[in-house]
Amino acid sequence: MVTALKNIFSKEYLEKPVYSASLAFFRIAFGLMLFGGVVRFWLKGWIDELYIQPKFFFQYYGFEFIQPLGSLTYTLFFICGLCALTFALGLFYRISVIVLFLSFTYIELLDKTNYLNHYYFVSLVLFLMIWLPAHVNFSLDGLRKPALLKRQVPLWTTGSIRLMLGIVYVYAGLAKLNSDWLLEAMPLRLWLPARNDMPLIGSLLNEVWVAYFFSWFGALYDLTIPFFLLNKKTRPFAYLTVIAFHVMTSALFPIGMFPYIMILSTLIFFDSATIDTLFRKLSEKFKTTAIAKGHSLFHFAPLTQRFIAYLFVVFFSFQIIFPWRYMLYQDELFWTEEGYRFSWRVMLTEKMGYAQFIVTDKATGQKVIVNNNDFLTKNQEKMMSTQADFILQFAHMLEKHFRQQGMTEPEVHAQIYVTLNGRRSRLFADTTVNLAKEYDSFKHKNWILDFGERIYGL
Repeated sequence: MVTALKNIFSKEYLEKPVYSASLAFFRIAFGLMLFGGVVRFWLKGWIDELYIQPKFFFQYYGFEFIQPLGSLTYTLFFICGLCALTFALGLFYRISVIVLFLSFTYIELLDKTNYLNHYYFVSLVLFLMIWLPAHVNFSLDGLRKPALLKRQVPLWTTGSIRLMLGIVYVYAGLAKLNSDWLLEAMPLRLWLPARNDMPLIGSLLNEVWVAYFFSWFGALYDLTIPFFLLNKKTRPFAYLTVIAFHVMTSALFPIGMFPYIMILSTLIFFDSATIDTLFRKLSEKFKTTAIAKGHSLFHFAPLTQRFIAYLFVVFFSFQIIFPWRYMLYQDELFWTEEGYRFSWRVMLTEKMGYAQFIVTDKATGQKVIVNNNDFLTKNQEKMMSTQADFILQFAHMLEKHFRQQGMTEPEVHAQIYVTLNGRRSRLFADTTVNLAKEYDSFKHKNWILDFGERIYGL
């Protein structure tokens, strides 16, 4: 086993030539998917609903400099969509991918209410693509500069994307190894019966055993699918499983484009020679000069390759270590959610909360019961009522607002009740704490009350 790992990570193996067609196909598919996503957001009116209409935006800790742009948000989305298209076409590739990464990530960081794992995944992949020669085959840059076309690239270029996908899958699987998911089939036991109106399988979704089957299969699938995709013999069957799994997930749950992103992204595991054969057939049929021919190999300049090597070691080390940061906190992860985000914990909890804020002027004793709807959208209020960092930001916003309204020393207290995975509702925050005097950080938030139970697992 050790010898096999040494061989995989050896310089000779990582620099082994593979056809660049695979990397080019990934660029095209990924870029068109992002372009479609931007168009979808625009047509459904989500740009206005999510990024312009809200009166308040929940910022990520450390990224408070990311500010809403008002009506200019449409310009930002236009730039993002345009760069997604030019990225897919391989036109001015380096500029396109850098601007696409920056614009997409800026949108992602505007309001953590809209956080989704696959947005994080897209940003990470785009960062990797900045350094990869995905435009040396089947690109408009190749039409402009034929000398750029190279039929082969080092294996590590496609391997880095495979590794990123493997991390996503395996960590999602490890996160499912908990007592709620495996022993209680939660939260699927709550979610599946809600879809019992589906044709053919609707009645089955009421059965408890189906929830357990989906829970166990989901964990097994995430933990093993990257390894089956890496194996040439099992790859075709594994990919059929990928399609079936994600199509079913898309049909059952409203999680946007994530299933389709994973279906197309996992094509990177297929043998690059297969895609190269497809490209050569296209070249013969359409006589295009944008497809690389011969046996040319793309070479990085020595200093460039060394820099990218160090950068990728740091990048992937972070991706492997960062999801484990929750272990630095003693309280229940699913309750506090300290270390929960950016850890590939997908659809593991069903949390509902009720949050009532009371602002008191310490100087006069005046009390105001806050109507959350005066400040937040429906979705923002839903997210805020169960997540501690949201609660703190909202409390500080209330303190500032009521100070501007004339209170000299406003204090913000809250009665917050949360239910987790079907359990009874229980008090989440210490009602005696003035939340306006509490500040967000990486430290444990002592004002979160004890969960009172333990969910076993990773």
